[in-house]
Amino acid sequence: MKKSQLAAQLYTLRDYLTNPADIADTLKKVRKIGYEVIQVSGMGPIAEEELLKIAQGEGLTICATHDSGAKILDETDAIIERLEKLNCKYTAYPYPHMTYKTYGGYVSFAKKLNVAAEKFAAAGKCLCYHNHAIEFQKFDGVTMLDIIYDNAPALQAEIDTFWVQSGGANPVDWIKKVKGRSPLLHLKEYAIRGNDRIMEAVGKGNLDWDSIIAAGEDAGVEYFIVEQDDCNGISPFECLKQSYDFITERYVK
Repeated sequence: MKKSQLAAQLYTLRDYLTNPADIADTLKKVRKIGYEVIQVSGMGPIAEEELLKIAQGEGLTICATHDSGAKILDETDAIIERLEKLNCKYTAYPYPHMTYKTYGGYVSFAKKLNVAAEKFAAAGKCLCYHNHAIEFQKFDGVTMLDIIYDNAPALQAEIDTFWVQSGGANPVDWIKKVKGRSPLLHLKEYAIRGNDRIMEAVGKGNLDWDSIIAAGEDAGVEYFIVEQDDCNGISPFECLKQSYDFITERYVK
């Protein structure tokens, strides 16, 4: 992994991104930690042009966004325009905004994702899918995530390591499964505290990071993105720093 491939997912810092002034201050702190790349998510209202200017002023590249699932499917052109304004190629469908009860229902959902993914590709952009644990429920013996990827060939992957593990699967196996269609990978630690399964800074938990990073590199991952939905008692800035230090010491070449 190169340092320019290691990113911070701003959703981790969402409480510090409510207005343009706070966004500017937060991005300065992210750059001071050492990150050169960010994924945009979880922030308050700000014009794309202003956000790009702030990021570029700090020497930060916007590698990807998370956008509304409904807008990705129903207002695809608007999301493509947003990516263009951010000088960004990738977005990810963040979480199912509609649910089904059958295998066929999720085939239909996958085909809608594929139509959007084809539009993104035609515009020189890329739509990925970000999983949680819900996608590991099975319909006719097949996981929802398999149904989605099997029926949406234009859709790319943004595997989330914590949520794969939480769903009862192996993150390494899933990274290998989507080899060649996985430009984004969320590095999110899975740890045990008492009877609870929690998120921690990368390296503080139970995931096999040597195998995860190696599989990601072999799969063609372009950006390795650190994200913690919950930092469990420590500052999210400190959480991102601990993850950054662990990853750069061991895996950045």
